[in-house]
Amino acid sequence: MARRKKIYEGKAKILYEGPEPGTIVQYFKDDATAFNAEKKATIDGKGALNNRLSEFFMKGLAGIGVPTHFIKRLNMREQLVRQVEIIPLEVIVRNVAAGSMAKRLGMEEGAQLPRPIVEFSYKDDSLGDPLVPEEYVIAFGWANQQDMEDIVSMALRVNDFLSGVFFGVGIKLVDFKIEIGRVWDNDFMRLIVADEISPDSCRLWDIETGRKLDKDVFRRDLGDLADAYTEVARRLGVLPSNVTHAHTPTLIN
Repeated sequence: MARRKKIYEGKAKILYEGPEPGTIVQYFKDDATAFNAEKKATIDGKGALNNRLSEFFMKGLAGIGVPTHFIKRLNMREQLVRQVEIIPLEVIVRNVAAGSMAKRLGMEEGAQLPRPIVEFSYKDDSLGDPLVPEEYVIAFGWANQQDMEDIVSMALRVNDFLSGVFFGVGIKLVDFKIEIGRVWDNDFMRLIVADEISPDSCRLWDIETGRKLDKDVFRRDLGDLADAYTEVARRLGVLPSNVTHAHTPTLIN
């Protein structure tokens, strides 16, 4: 399709005006970043893999009645999505202690949590996306009490779905983050899952070996990130035929 006006460019995606009012074209880049973009690389094929994987998960969620912004995949790197008003929060669901939670609480990475824990961080790269309590969210008007209850409920449903899908292919869903957007159907406001769901936004460990299959491979220099994402896509049966092998990352200064 013809290139349209760029609306926004983030670390992993570019958003363009969609062909119809209320739509956006979401383009997946090959860029990888970590530590609030202090570490950067270009990973050949990453964008195409994340486009396919996010399509797979969004369609799966729609199939169990969880509304998402996804409309259809346009090509290898682009998908058509609904335009939404993004709530300025990252909604994090944790099943296992890892990453910043393990560090904050002095927990051993890999410790099973007593139940899934939902956290919120304020979306602001310049502040490092700080964790915020629900009281802040409501006081500052980012969402109301009913919204928060609905967001937690939706996040836990997404967790149940993703955990089951990954478990079926021998992968443990350690944690993940999603974004939630508002859409209006006439005067009725609905909350829907937006942004993406991919190994960029999940922690994924092989159940048998503990091998990391997510962006921690890049963060911690544990090998080839595209190999890890390719493995996830292969197990889920969504690997595009022309993305057959990972390439060596090219570091950007």
